[in-house]
Amino acid sequence: VTVISSNLTTKRLIPIEKVESESNEPYIFEPSAEYILSTLLPKYLNIVLYQAILDNTASEHAARKTAMKSATDNAEELVEGLTLQFNRARQAAITQEIAEIVSGSLAQQ
Repeated sequence: VTVISSNLTTKRLIPIEKVESESNEPYIFEPSAEYILSTLLPKYLNIVLYQAILDNTASEHAARKTAMKSATDNAEELVEGLTLQFNRARQAAITQEIAEIVSGSLAQQ
């Protein structure tokens, strides 16, 4: 995933997938497996959901950064174009004024 592209993903949170063990021996839990699961499952869900929120926030910031960069680039192009247009108009006004001064000077002679 980059700033330019993003992938929509889904993740099944519950039921939790059972991990296959290479050993056929059953695990012994102390305290009970039910107690451990009831304690860890809410924490697991909180962490997974928090990670999803962080990923979403990072994606949103990346999209905003891209949009702002595009807007900045467009504004810079617009300023360059308007500056060129302003300079041409100013130069035309100066040329017009010089032409009027010269023609006035020639008319007095």
